[in-house]
Amino acid sequence: MSKVKDYLSLIKFSHTIFAMPFAMIGFFLALIKGQKQWNLNSAIGWGKSFENYSWWGLKLLLVFICMITARSAAMAFNRYLDRSFDAKNPRTAIREIPKGIISANGALRFVILNCVLFIATTFFINKICFFLSPVALFVVLFYSYTKRFTPLCHLVLGLGLSLAPIGAYLAVTGRFDVLPILFSLAVIFWVSGFDIIYALQDVEFDKSQKLYSMPASLGKQKALRVSELLHVLSSACVIAAGFYGGFHLLYWIGIAVFVGMLFYQHSIVKPNDLSKVNIAFMTANGIASVVFGVFVIADLLIL
Repeated sequence: MSKVKDYLSLIKFSHTIFAMPFAMIGFFLALIKGQKQWNLNSAIGWGKSFENYSWWGLKLLLVFICMITARSAAMAFNRYLDRSFDAKNPRTAIREIPKGIISANGALRFVILNCVLFIATTFFINKICFFLSPVALFVVLFYSYTKRFTPLCHLVLGLGLSLAPIGAYLAVTGRFDVLPILFSLAVIFWVSGFDIIYALQDVEFDKSQKLYSMPASLGKQKALRVSELLHVLSSACVIAAGFYGGFHLLYWIGIAVFVGMLFYQHSIVKPNDLSKVNIAFMTANGIASVVFGVFVIADLLIL
């Protein structure tokens, strides 16, 4: 159990809270709004028809496994690849690999295991998810390299997490659609924006190591303006999804909370005062994601 806790800490398992609600939105969106638009046999997978709740429960479980394994692989790979930088940075030197709690080879084996589990799970979902699984893994793993050559690394992280609603929708319908893409765009801009805020903590270290980030490249003040713009775009996407999808009152209450939390985090983080970065990063965004997800799914199920 101690080793399990170490690996859960390595991948910051609690941060799964950011993308998981959007995966659930994609799943229930497909079940309810997309149910008249797709062929059951092609969506279920390899030619099997199980028109009952137990099948959809299994499908939901498989989506959960995909989310957890893909994210675990991405986070562990990031820790593995950045281990030398983490050891030099006082803020990250306490992480599991620099401290010797988990070996670098152990972390790499963990990455490979999760990649194999992810691909194997998609095989039991449907053909399109299975064939696209290497692409999804490439995106989420590639992020770990981007800070070495571009300040747009935050957008690549956002792209990785944005696969959650599209992937869950594909798991049910076997096809792409406008509505889940709008939610995925919202995730890209939302995650990119709050990752810029989080990166404010390492500006001087990133500069000293020739690492790229928006704060290191543009300065804290300009980086925060970029973050604000990204969060405005994220808000616009969820609003557009609300009109396009014909949602009801509960959805708009969820939007009010989501947008409110975005405004809140920008109100407490200043270029010369980073004392509340963790509150903005974890608390505000956790509330934004979970509450929004609950209200969207409730809107889909009840109204």
